[in-house]
Amino acid sequence: MKRFRLFRSALAAMLAAMTLAATAAETGDALQRQLDALAQRAQPGTLGVAVLDLRSGRSWRVNADRAYPMMSVFKAPLGAAVLERVDRGELCLAQLVTLTRKDLYDTWSPVVGRFAGESAVFTVRDLLDAAVSQSDNVAADALLGLVGGPAGVTTFLRAHGIEGMRVDRGERAIAHDTSGLAAHADAPPPDESAAAKLARERRGHAAYLADPRDKSTPDAAADFLRKLWRGELASRDSTQLLIEMMTHSPNAPDRLKTGVPSGAQLAHKTGSSGTFEGVTAAHNDIGIIHWPDGRAVVVAAFLTASHAVEKKRDAIFATLAREAADERQP
Repeated sequence: MKRFRLFRSALAAMLAAMTLAATAAETGDALQRQLDALAQRAQPGTLGVAVLDLRSGRSWRVNADRAYPMMSVFKAPLGAAVLERVDRGELCLAQLVTLTRKDLYDTWSPVVGRFAGESAVFTVRDLLDAAVSQSDNVAADALLGLVGGPAGVTTFLRAHGIEGMRVDRGERAIAHDTSGLAAHADAPPPDESAAAKLARERRGHAAYLADPRDKSTPDAAADFLRKLWRGELASRDSTQLLIEMMTHSPNAPDRLKTGVPSGAQLAHKTGSSGTFEGVTAAHNDIGIIHWPDGRAVVVAAFLTASHAVEKKRDAIFATLAREAADERQP
């Protein structure tokens, strides 16, 4: 009788384990099916996604090994590269940086409001917060100058084993190239006709989509976020500061944030291009959904060459975040 009870207990345990394994497989398959469905929904644009549960180590992917234009997503690794130099004593958050009117151009930049004359003085922390939390383009370009330019950020990424993400230009250079301006021209010709302007802008946008520079795979972006969250890119204090800036970003589009459940927070960085002739080159959001109990899920999503209106693009990202957050360990 005792032997039978032991056998029955062992059988029950085995069946329970099989049930949990089946549940895990079904859960994972459900999320993968959802990613596949979202990629179909995004067509004729291309959606690339990498999702990684940092507690269980499970991952889900769709179109995740191809490279997508980053736009402002690069400001998150830029921030990490700046903070690594702060940790090494090569920079200081209180260090002063002077910007002049020559550093300004027609772009999104809240720091422009600090200019009362021909120049303005900022701390490195001011510029870091503006670039990461407010996606300030002028601040980002100024920070690039402190870390060895775009190549300095790429070198930082490679030094930490992050492949598939590259930074080649600053915001001003990307804006120049996307507009189709000639290499040494700061502005269009004064006598440019409407037809010539349209042709120039078409060339610029087509070239940007085809350009291998300033791109990332979702896999690489997820790897960056994983290493950031685990403190592998900077000191504990610097990591906490960057995640805080990514969590409290008042000007960031909601995208993933809309799908984050109550009780969770999102540390993220969006990236956006303009929409030209109904096509949006880049509509991105990468982030870490995290809970008070320590659970964290990385979501890196890039949408390129989308013909959908902004509301529909945002809805894809909200659904993605909701599904990724709903994934539960057995």
